[in-house]
Amino acid sequence: MTNQDSFSMGGLSVARLGYGAMQLAGKGVFGPPKDHAAALAVLRAAVAQGVNHIDTSDFYGPHVTNQIIREALHPYPKDLVIVTKLGARRGDDASWRPALSAAELTSGAHDNLRNLGLEVLDVVNLRVGGVHGPSEGSIEAPLTALLELQQKGVIRHIGLSNVSAAQIAEGRRLAEIVCVQNYYNLVHREDDALIDQLAAEGIAYVPFFPLGGFTPIQSGALSALAARLGKTPMQIALAWLLHRAPNILLIPGTSSVAHLQENLAAGDIEISGDVLAELDTITG
Repeated sequence: MTNQDSFSMGGLSVARLGYGAMQLAGKGVFGPPKDHAAALAVLRAAVAQGVNHIDTSDFYGPHVTNQIIREALHPYPKDLVIVTKLGARRGDDASWRPALSAAELTSGAHDNLRNLGLEVLDVVNLRVGGVHGPSEGSIEAPLTALLELQQKGVIRHIGLSNVSAAQIAEGRRLAEIVCVQNYYNLVHREDDALIDQLAAEGIAYVPFFPLGGFTPIQSGALSALAARLGKTPMQIALAWLLHRAPNILLIPGTSSVAHLQENLAAGDIEISGDVLAELDTITG
């Protein structure tokens, strides 16, 4: 296992350890960052160290994160895949609100194009559900709107975010789905069967943590095991995900170059069968 291992997402080859840009915005993913220069530096360091998969959205900030990505990296390296999300918007009070109408999705797509400085969006995830997880219901209407944008050449590939297994099945009947982004980690493993199914079918699975990015799991057992191995809990949690299934792509976020380097180093951690078994006993 190395941090240069890759997976094909809709024919786009991406390193399995990517970068999530959520933490580039201000507190609560709202407003500008405290340190603009540091935000630019971490993006440039990520690409310099082989990251070619950046996860973002124009509702981070809003607009802030995409504008920083453009400032830091445009013109983009040819192999860089920028994945964005549609389906939400921010209130003036920093609240997260659904934005799933055809008009909102179309407007959001063009906001992403403008602020990223792109002519087409590589991958767009349709984000549904609420802050606390997926909520059941048909996704046909918003997904149809994304398909129309795809047919117009605005979007290359479509993914789903914050969705149930039933919604994924519905989505796959309507469109080619190249990735699924859901809440999943060492101690929240409700998607275990889904991950295995998607792996068998060559579809990427991108685990995320709720608001605030990819934060360390608070577990005494994990901390003790990490200390024994001379690694941080976050590094072990990331390495476990890479070992969990070959279709898992990681997007840990940070606004620190030092933390970025720690995260990328997780790709070089080999975990023995005994340690994997021990990790599987951790439930929180």
